[in-house]
Amino acid sequence: MTTLLAFLGRLMIALLFLVSGANKLMDISGTDTMIRSAGLPGGLALLVGLFEVAAGLALVFGVATRLTAVILAGFCLAAAFFFHNNFTDPMQAAMLLKNVAIAGGLLALTALDNVRWSYDAMRAKRRAEIAELRAEAKAHDAEVRAARAEGEAAAVGRTAPVETVHGDTVVTDGGTLVRKRRWL
Repeated sequence: MTTLLAFLGRLMIALLFLVSGANKLMDISGTDTMIRSAGLPGGLALLVGLFEVAAGLALVFGVATRLTAVILAGFCLAAAFFFHNNFTDPMQAAMLLKNVAIAGGLLALTALDNVRWSYDAMRAKRRAEIAELRAEAKAHDAEVRAARAEGEAAAVGRTAPVETVHGDTVVTDGGTLVRKRRWL
């Protein structure tokens, strides 16, 4: 259930940026006028609109979700600072709190560990599968090397018998005893 709720929350936050960005792209001159009235340089309307749409789509599909959420939180706080800084106007104060609340939701999304149903989750799952396959391949290679070393040791043992000296008697691995004289 938490996965579904996290997914729906991510979509709802993304919808805000998709609609806002699309509106900015549909009225670039009006958006540019609003940006200039806040004391910011002109010509940012197209970039801001494209950024909001791209970031909204990144949230929808879950591409770099945490990074996108942090950047959007900063964007919301910057928008609150530049456009809603008249605290005496109740409407502006409400808009400021709205932007701060959206930034808080985006930061909560960043901290959320439940980012399933996203590109990020699919990529993490695939990386885990690749790591597991590599570990299995390493284990298999180690087993093959151990078996080869064991086979080589057995082959060496057949061609040159191991001799053990007990006093003046030599015992070979074939079981034959050979008497050896002591000269001193």
